[in-house]
Amino acid sequence: MLNDLKSVLDALDAHQPVSLLGLRETQWIDAKSHPYQLADPKAAEELTKDVSAFANGGGGVIVIGIATRQEHDEEVLDHIVATDPATVNVDQIRKLIRQRITPAPRGVRVGWSGADDERVLYIDIPAQSASTLFVVSAPVGKLGAPRPDTVAVPMRDGDSTHWLSRAEIQQLLSAGVRASGVPTAQALAELVRQAVSETGPGSGPRVGQGLPDREREMRAAYEQLADAGLGEAAGEAWVQGAAALQDLRHEDDGEPGWVLCLVAGRPPVAVAEPVWQEIVETGRRAPGGQDPLAAVGFPHPPAGTDTSWVIPADARSVDLDGGSWGPGRLTCSGRGVWRWQPLPRFSLNQGRSASIGTAGQTPALRLRALVNLPWAETRTLEVSRVRRALLEQQLPYSAVAGAVTMLSRRRGAELPAARWERGPFGNSGRSAGYMCTIAGPDGAPAVKASVLLALPTAMESTVVACADVLIENPEAWAAALGPDWDTQLGLDEVQAVLLAAWETASELLPDVVGDPAGLSWAAPPTAELRMSCEQPADNGVLPVLDTFLDLAPLGTSDGGPRSQMAVTITAAPVMVRAERQRLLREALAHMANAFGYVDAEVDLL
Repeated sequence: MLNDLKSVLDALDAHQPVSLLGLRETQWIDAKSHPYQLADPKAAEELTKDVSAFANGGGGVIVIGIATRQEHDEEVLDHIVATDPATVNVDQIRKLIRQRITPAPRGVRVGWSGADDERVLYIDIPAQSASTLFVVSAPVGKLGAPRPDTVAVPMRDGDSTHWLSRAEIQQLLSAGVRASGVPTAQALAELVRQAVSETGPGSGPRVGQGLPDREREMRAAYEQLADAGLGEAAGEAWVQGAAALQDLRHEDDGEPGWVLCLVAGRPPVAVAEPVWQEIVETGRRAPGGQDPLAAVGFPHPPAGTDTSWVIPADARSVDLDGGSWGPGRLTCSGRGVWRWQPLPRFSLNQGRSASIGTAGQTPALRLRALVNLPWAETRTLEVSRVRRALLEQQLPYSAVAGAVTMLSRRRGAELPAARWERGPFGNSGRSAGYMCTIAGPDGAPAVKASVLLALPTAMESTVVACADVLIENPEAWAAALGPDWDTQLGLDEVQAVLLAAWETASELLPDVVGDPAGLSWAAPPTAELRMSCEQPADNGVLPVLDTFLDLAPLGTSDGGPRSQMAVTITAAPVMVRAERQRLLREALAHMANAFGYVDAEVDLL
């Protein structure tokens, strides 16, 4: 159920405006049945009043194209009227917000949601700095430009908007004068004089204005980038996380604006406004209302760049770093769709789903690849009947099936992983699980391969896909192979199995819920590779990996024998096989070093 601003924005981003019906207008949502008729000065005043009221009230969204009904003195979103894009000038809406609200609210989005017969327009106003007050010119309601010598403060109050009274504005001014420590008429006159000189007609705000400690630094960066034709400051500079930022634009030529970005330790960069908006939109998908830039970070210069640089509007990729997602790259496809992918890195961190699908199992050896897919849009995903049937056809020819067959074939036997059955994890519209069993001569399970894909639950927020190869019973496998064959796996075989399991979990299983290429990330995707002994000996102690694996190429371990080792790769799930092989070797070397095999190197793998 939609019960907060984030869930409403998620529904709009998923093009499901119908799910808003039944909501009540509140502090954070306002519905309008028809677009603002911006040719009418009163409508333009209403637009800027509504937007600035939400900016002053902690953020919110205006949905245009939904009619309301009155119910117990409240306005309830009743039915979709639909809005024709031909009747709306989105650029004019953005321009009015920029020009007529002081300062211009940060991060405002104007977008469309829904199919043709239920299309609505929405204006998303994010929460702004708590120390900033947003004002507009006092409403005049008649033709002509707004008077720059007046001021009015709209505030969101429940499901309505009101203007601060003259007495309330006077109290705010008085509080500001008292806080200055110089409560004199002369001081007030000087403050007014400065404000008029800085923001009055004919003189816009300065670059760096609003950040006195960094104004000189920002001016110097602006001058270094003068050849880029950035235009003039479009409002006060502000701080967001680790960055000092400044909007820049030419008001009259209709060209996209720029954002000047300064991050300590990096050369300053000017980012074309369309690209900057894509960066912000990417981070906006992070869960929990996190600051978008705190998630994705800020532009990172190309290697060897130590002077100011520019990211133009036609840029096709941007490297980002400094956010909670870690280093990544935002890339624009040939169709103009931007997508973020992490730059590869390794760790020993494992998620809550690391042991999914292992309940009741005690194989002698498990080789597992588990992929976490934290997509932003998962509510509409399902395991469809058609795609499940296609997966069942593909599994006998999958990479993991080939790896299991290879293990037997290299030992002189032909034991193909050809017959896959549903289970034992349970199958539904939210999950798909299959297993293939190779039995010994007495019918006892010898080797198994299994795959599982699970959609998010109340306990797990990501889509999880995993592929396992299990040596259930080495003796039964030896009997199935025939005499004189060693069932211990070489390190090259371990790599081949993990590579196949990783490829299956990353590229084959996700297709069962749709087209992964059309989904965006809410966090970085990861792949967890694990080798573990899980069947205790008669004394209750787990055997060590060396019992079933030949780890001699790694050298000796300063940490002693282990029953389990694992490593996590943060990387895009889909990649060419050569790249996957390279990352696998580097990840296994990283894992071996971390677990005490200090002489292990990539070349040994």
